[in-house]
Amino acid sequence: MRFLYGKQDLRTLERAQEVSFLLTNGLGGYASATAAFSMPRCDQGILVAADPAPNRRITLVHRLSEKWKLENREGFLSTQRFADGAAEEDGYRTLCSFTYEYTPCWRYHVQGVMVERRLCTAWERNASAVLYTVENRSGADFTLEIVPWLKFAPKEDALSGQDKRFVFRDGCIRSGEQRMYVTTDARIEKRPVSWQRLSYSEDGKDGRPDSGYAAACCAVTRRVKPGQTLRFEIVFSADPSPTSGWDMLAQQNRRLENLERDCGLSDPVAKQLAAAADAFIARRDSTNGKTILAGYPLFSDWGRDTMIALPGCCLATRRYADAKSILQTFLAYEKDGLVPNLFPEGENAPMYNTVDAALLLIDCVWQYVQRTGDWAFAEEVYPVMERILAAYQKGTHHGIHMDTDGLIAAGGGLDQVTWMDVCVNGILPTPRHGKPVEVNAYWYNALRIVDAFSKTLGFRRGYGALARKVKRAFIEQFYMPEKGYLKDVLSGTAADEQIRCNQIWAVSLPFTMLSPKQERSVVDTVYRYLYTPCGLRTLSPEDAQYHGFYGGPQMKRDMAYHQGTVWVFPMGAFYLAYLKTHGDSPEAAAYVRSQLDALVPMLREGCAGQLPEIYDGDFPAESKGCFAQAWSVGEMLRVFAAIERIEHTGETDGERNS
Repeated sequence: MRFLYGKQDLRTLERAQEVSFLLTNGLGGYASATAAFSMPRCDQGILVAADPAPNRRITLVHRLSEKWKLENREGFLSTQRFADGAAEEDGYRTLCSFTYEYTPCWRYHVQGVMVERRLCTAWERNASAVLYTVENRSGADFTLEIVPWLKFAPKEDALSGQDKRFVFRDGCIRSGEQRMYVTTDARIEKRPVSWQRLSYSEDGKDGRPDSGYAAACCAVTRRVKPGQTLRFEIVFSADPSPTSGWDMLAQQNRRLENLERDCGLSDPVAKQLAAAADAFIARRDSTNGKTILAGYPLFSDWGRDTMIALPGCCLATRRYADAKSILQTFLAYEKDGLVPNLFPEGENAPMYNTVDAALLLIDCVWQYVQRTGDWAFAEEVYPVMERILAAYQKGTHHGIHMDTDGLIAAGGGLDQVTWMDVCVNGILPTPRHGKPVEVNAYWYNALRIVDAFSKTLGFRRGYGALARKVKRAFIEQFYMPEKGYLKDVLSGTAADEQIRCNQIWAVSLPFTMLSPKQERSVVDTVYRYLYTPCGLRTLSPEDAQYHGFYGGPQMKRDMAYHQGTVWVFPMGAFYLAYLKTHGDSPEAAAYVRSQLDALVPMLREGCAGQLPEIYDGDFPAESKGCFAQAWSVGEMLRVFAAIERIEHTGETDGERNS
């Protein structure tokens, strides 16, 4: 899709900074700025390198200052506010359009001069290129001076002082052990090191540092004579290999075009989401395999997020080799029936603090085999799946164990092991110790999957009896006939009967336990209290603990994070559940497709072409949290795949069972 923002969209700085873009390099590195070509966040940058891939991310080039001169006049193309009283750069005033179609493009008109700027990243290299085309019809010389402002610090580190040393020599910038190479076909010269203090207005809203320093030590200059049209490039790279920026641009566009073409989806929005999904799939150096990054610019790769995002980002888009690589990595790191929730860098051991990732992994294996027919893989990993089931029955870390009724309990103390996992200053805003509803839905689904694998592969282990026991206990203890929905957790507290979105997964999974009437009632309840066009609320607005606004200092944000905040990704399960409870009919598919119209403005707002993490519960209009979130994109891709399968063949996406 082509996202076009004209002068009407960019008429104020605030509006021009509402939209950002994201380019990634397959390593976890990225480039990101706003439509105004400003950096209102510490973790945006022209070149954010990942070494080792994917989670050690260092901002090398934070921003560019672009100053033009024309006769006795001068101004800026770049835009930036500063925190030390310095005059702002106001290039957004001459910005005529910003477009994003695979890569971003800005177009400026300055008194008879047209300047076009493009930006791209190299694939599986830590390199970015900034490409300029200048058409001078002014009748006078036009000069553009571009100054790279540097951090050479972790992306989240807002430099608080001017204590770093930068040296520029022979096209290489050094700071301590770090170095970056600059190549250009314009004129580049060394400058005395200077500093500026940037204003981070977006970070300040969330209680993060609202300013930080950046340094400059060189400048690139190009003069364009009257009547000339010239193009030139600046390439920033963490390695010395020469690269053509224009070739990088062509390769990036071609790669994403091919992903859209080969994804097997026909809807333009679905194709855009297939391209968006590519941003999250990255190589992990420590495991020599693929992984899924949870979200940009804040998050790394987490096991739970990976397993939720994988079916959409990889399977719905036919990226089967990537899916298999990711599954092999997590299966290889199974320990005591759990799989990692986080792979730390260096020599630190993985963290296994999640109850659901291992069960979701089994579901991912099932979906992978159903799509690919790779039964050899199923046979290879079958022992790991059995170890997971055995550990959950026997009991493992974090209080995870099967009770006498067959249901799974987990958590205790300050352990938060479901996706509603906030713990701030010793406070658990959403304590879910006991038997969480979605975990037990995953548990039953996993038992049925391994039972099906066992029979097909000839092992005949038999998990059916336990699955039937779990089903009876689940219906008896979770479903409230008088209220028509599922308890959120079995803990013996008032929180048990809170209306939360977690119950929707008890309807949407391949193997489920409720009757059709019960499932329809759950879907109706979720729609009545939690549904918004942008996602599902995490708690009913009628609940006394509901928080409808997400923002401010961390404590305030965390108290709202799972207490009413709208999340995009549960909407995928909701729409799949809606299709199921309406017989996967063409009429149901048409209805869901009409509701997906809401995705188009969501893709235009926040980060062009991406879906965000969250919205406010009260008025879900402005995206918050990560502006690009893997499981948001992945779950919407699953919905499109299900709709198109119904429309084209009358079949559903995956097996429906009860």
